[in-house]
Amino acid sequence: MSRDARQPGGFGRFMLAVTRVWVPVAIAVAGVIGIVIGHGKTAAAGAGVALVIAALIVWMINWMYRMSVQSNRERDREEEAREYFDEHGRWPDE
Repeated sequence: MSRDARQPGGFGRFMLAVTRVWVPVAIAVAGVIGIVIGHGKTAAAGAGVALVIAALIVWMINWMYRMSVQSNRERDREEEAREYFDEHGRWPDE
């Protein structure tokens, strides 16, 4: 049984979850702790706000990457449908 190269195995799936979810969460938690410790008035609070913003940026980069990969998959499916149309004279779902 061959596995699709795009589907990660156990460790790969774990690392994807860590990268997509837990890294931004950990950064945000550190930022909130900095805000609380700094009471919203010191440099620690400013660093906390920066960390929360960094967490949001990491999450958004992951989200944009997933959207790009999904777009490529949709483009590949469309190309396969066009090739089928060229060979058979009808769309695959007809």
